[in-house]
Amino acid sequence: MPKKPTTTREEMIEGAFLLIRKNGYEAFSARNLAAFLGCSTQPVMYQFPNLEELKEMAYRRADGFHTEYIMSGESLLEIGLRYIQFAAEEPFLFRFLFQSGRFSGLRLEDLIRAPEVAPILGVAGDEEGLTLDEAAAYLEPLCVAVHGYASLIANNGMDYDPATIERLLTTLAEAIIGKDENQ
Repeated sequence: MPKKPTTTREEMIEGAFLLIRKNGYEAFSARNLAAFLGCSTQPVMYQFPNLEELKEMAYRRADGFHTEYIMSGESLLEIGLRYIQFAAEEPFLFRFLFQSGRFSGLRLEDLIRAPEVAPILGVAGDEEGLTLDEAAAYLEPLCVAVHGYASLIANNGMDYDPATIERLLTTLAEAIIGKDENQ
């Protein structure tokens, strides 16, 4: 009778998430995961003959972690600041989620109007009394700025200075609102 696996599928998914969180998605392999979990590659390859499935499960775990992290903000500004803070605190996860080629071929408008962004659009609409279409248009330049800051910070191109970033994002948001009111 074959030996019962001592490392479960769920432990492998969590291990893949933790490996990527600690070492980056470039370090993801069956061999590295097995070493991280303290087992041979055989159980990993048995549970996940196609490592892309395991990578997808780790991505979903990371995405859920990220969403919970940023959505604890109560305003649009807080959500944006938490997005940037996440990049500073979790650079490997940030790069795995947003710089590993997953969004190739998608336009920014597609991403902003994705169903999972609806709660953020609702926050933007609630804060400014905007329709969802107006909130999406308002959010676009803010997304570019927030993601730009986060990317620079996650890739060591910029120091994380929360007070300066908050001031600059507030100025940008006020300029966008002012521009719309003057039209």
